Amino acid sequence: MIETGDTLFFPTEAANGARLREHAGLAHRIAVAIVKLAVASGVLVAAFFVGGFLWFTHEINTRQMDIGANADGIVVLTGGRDRVTEGLELLSNGQGGRLLISGVHPETSASAIARENDAPAGWFDCCVDLGYRAENTFGNAAETRNWAREHKARSLIIVTSAYHMPRSMAAMRAAMPDVVLIPHPVRPPELGLGHWWTDPATAKLLFSEYLKYILARTRLDLGGKVGELPAARQTTARR
Repeated sequence: MIETGDTLFFPTEAANGARLREHAGLAHRIAVAIVKLAVASGVLVAAFFVGGFLWFTHEINTRQMDIGANADGIVVLTGGRDRVTEGLELLSNGQGGRLLISGVHPETSASAIARENDAPAGWFDCCVDLGYRAENTFGNAAETRNWAREHKARSLIIVTSAYHMPRSMAAMRAAMPDVVLIPHPVRPPELGLGHWWTDPATAKLLFSEYLKYILARTRLDLGGKVGELPAARQTTARR
């Protein structure tokens, strides 16, 4: 009921229905706008994600390395035989005074690594250190930081697979902002990184590593730190 002066006016059912239809139409328009905004946001996020992945694959395929670079030390992150071989070759070329192999399995000995890579066993007595405590990439960074401090290294050549390099360098830079880090990516030919889209296994590997890289970058961007190493793992290896 609506009072207008001395007259009482009762809205008709038609007026009530029109008002309800108007409200329903407004609600529908709002719902449509929300859906459109959600779709547009989803498209932008997907485009950003896909674009990031394409940048990632381009980065690991085109990153150039200074083949003749020299540094105080060389660090190999375990995970592939080619990485250790490459690190030992750099040491042999005199491109670093000492080599750390980080993330070595507790049952792997220095003599086993020497045999597998046709390296002189004497190197492991004078110039090669094995790190047994790192269990992941952030652990590699912590182990490398401690080793660099111990040996007063101000520059390091970092050796790991090309697809692992972006995440490794992010962690290393966070752990050692004052140390010069020189990436030395290894590209195993069997992976076919240059045509990864033709091999489902390689594509899956790169996509998985890209997700790990995003998580690592997010952790660091949100203020996460490269912490200390866990307690030393028990090792059964002998030199």
